[in-house]
Amino acid sequence: MDKEQYLQQTAATRAQRLRWWQEARFGMFVHWGLYSQLGRAEWVMNRERIPIAQYEKLADTWKPVERPAREWARLAKETGMKYMVMTTKHHEGFCLWDTQQTDYNAVKCGPGRDLVAEYVDACHEFGLKVGFYYSLMDWHNPDGAVVDVKSDAHKRFMAFTQGCVRELCSNYGKLDILWYDVAWPGYGDPDWWESVTLNSMARELQPDILINNRSHLDEDFGTPEATVTPEKEGRAWEACMTLNDTWGYFPQCTEWRHVREIINMLRTAAGANGNLLLNIGPKGDGTVPPETYERLEPLGKWLALNHEAVFGDLQRADVALDWQMTGMPTLKGQTVYYWANHWVGPEMAIGGYQTRLLKASYLVGGQPITFEQTPTQILLRGLPAECPDKIANVCVLKLEFEAPPRQVLGPGYVIPE
Repeated sequence: MDKEQYLQQTAATRAQRLRWWQEARFGMFVHWGLYSQLGRAEWVMNRERIPIAQYEKLADTWKPVERPAREWARLAKETGMKYMVMTTKHHEGFCLWDTQQTDYNAVKCGPGRDLVAEYVDACHEFGLKVGFYYSLMDWHNPDGAVVDVKSDAHKRFMAFTQGCVRELCSNYGKLDILWYDVAWPGYGDPDWWESVTLNSMARELQPDILINNRSHLDEDFGTPEATVTPEKEGRAWEACMTLNDTWGYFPQCTEWRHVREIINMLRTAAGANGNLLLNIGPKGDGTVPPETYERLEPLGKWLALNHEAVFGDLQRADVALDWQMTGMPTLKGQTVYYWANHWVGPEMAIGGYQTRLLKASYLVGGQPITFEQTPTQILLRGLPAECPDKIANVCVLKLEFEAPPRQVLGPGYVIPE
């Protein structure tokens, strides 16, 4: 199959395959590997130039606790996440599953068991969709640094890569997401990676699978990293973000995000019909750092109360509606969910809506809000002086219109008559 045929065939089923994922909206990323033992994040082998022979010793000393993925999956479920993506092989080259491609794996080394199988079981136990991260770059495999596509090394590395992906797509039942990372060498060149062959094989084994764009084919969704920046309208996208400044475990990194910041990231994603994949970095033994619980537990409580504004069949609010000083919207049909993250009371004005408002209320509790609508603004009255939300100071207001809402705003200002 040539590239154009493959892309056309994939595009024909994309909307159907994406439906669950777009409604799911929120997932957990898990970065965990040999590097977690060192506690200096996932790039430690490269950045500190640790020799391969020295780094390999970590494979024998790695002794995770029993079934640590159950803790992650339980936390994801309680937080309100709908799917998970785990690093089956990061750039360090160590495989967390029972692979036949290399002895550098979790079954033949220290753990002595298939950590990917444990992860899949945990996802199933807690009703979460299953995603596999797979790093195309490999610092351990000597063939992985050879650029010449005509070399025997390149042929071996392609056979290794395809063999790994084949196993991941064959040995663990239904797989929902295949999340590639760092296609080095051969940046920007899907032919170097034989991406059509690789991904068509994955789709043959897993017909409903979603594949990201990091094998240098557009595939099903884009992956902005370290920024929640919406992609163009009509393109599915997922922002992958950290809870602090690193992906892998790094206890000295103390720059943790506030719950409000995470909620605002989720609103930006949901408001532009995108997803948020939020990372945790378990310790070397697989347990979750307490700082992670300090953020995800209140986030889960907030989402349990405000889930209607986040999940389900949302439209792109960033195309139809504009920002305000007090907050930002998500949009579902004729209903605007106004996330007021800068609370003002006892009155709050929202400008530019041209569609008649039928009802205003608090999303949590459903208590109605008195309002007045003029040709230029909606004025909400009788609000409390302090924000009603005591978890993160983000109160969602539900505005129900008689038709899909239309808003007219712009940088220029015309004095109302």
